[in-house]
Amino acid sequence: MSEQPLPLRILPAPLLLARRGSLGGRGSAHLIERHARAYRRTWLVLASGFVEPLFYLLSIGVGIGELVGKVKFDGQPVGFTSFVAPALLATSAMNGAIFDSTYNIFFRLKYAKLYDAVLATPLGAGDVALGEIGWALIRGGLYACAFMVVMLAMGLVHSAWAALAIPVALLIGFAFAGAGMAATTFIRSWQDFEYVTLTTLPMFLFSTTFYPLSVYPRPIQLVVDCTPLYQGIALLRGLSLGVVGPGLLWHVLYLAVMGAAGLAVASRRISRLLLR
Repeated sequence: MSEQPLPLRILPAPLLLARRGSLGGRGSAHLIERHARAYRRTWLVLASGFVEPLFYLLSIGVGIGELVGKVKFDGQPVGFTSFVAPALLATSAMNGAIFDSTYNIFFRLKYAKLYDAVLATPLGAGDVALGEIGWALIRGGLYACAFMVVMLAMGLVHSAWAALAIPVALLIGFAFAGAGMAATTFIRSWQDFEYVTLTTLPMFLFSTTFYPLSVYPRPIQLVVDCTPLYQGIALLRGLSLGVVGPGLLWHVLYLAVMGAAGLAVASRRISRLLLR
């Protein structure tokens, strides 16, 4: 079902140019509200992003977990399902944020021409970037909350530190939404989205989602250690299993910088594409 356009108030051109360099503000909430209204009748689209990680948890985490038994994490044996579940939580947040900040934004930018209309109102390019990333973050957060409920129901949470899992999942969503939207502003056609899959699928398979980092040769470990999904998985896994230390702050910093950089690039690119 196509999204319905909402009424917009036109802003004079000089004020549009004055807002060109803004990184966004309270005006972004109006764009988030617009998306929430547009999705009221297509809520099944939102729910679909939660299903894939859940199927992975039930098939690989539970099914294969019966054959694998326990794996080593931080020198301690843990159940395979408990090891996999936090990684799938991170994947769920990533999927929700990436989908909304790439495919949907590309459609609104190139075909629906939504942002041309938005920038004719008091909202600036920074409001567009912040609003879109905020909506993608909300979507990723919804997936994370639902997945966390499943983890609690299955007894896969082993530490009180897991109370921070939802804020961390939102941070993961922020990082991938920022990077996804920034990348989308460079995409020229639907065929270019093959690069999105080419990036996210290997990260999902190799970022220690299903096995420890130690199984890789040292050179591969260094590559995996630099990927953003691994940062999120390591952070959520440590919180869920109660392995908490100062090293986790590095993962937080990595994800925060990634999201902030993506937001800044997306704001500048939208200004360049639509206000030139």
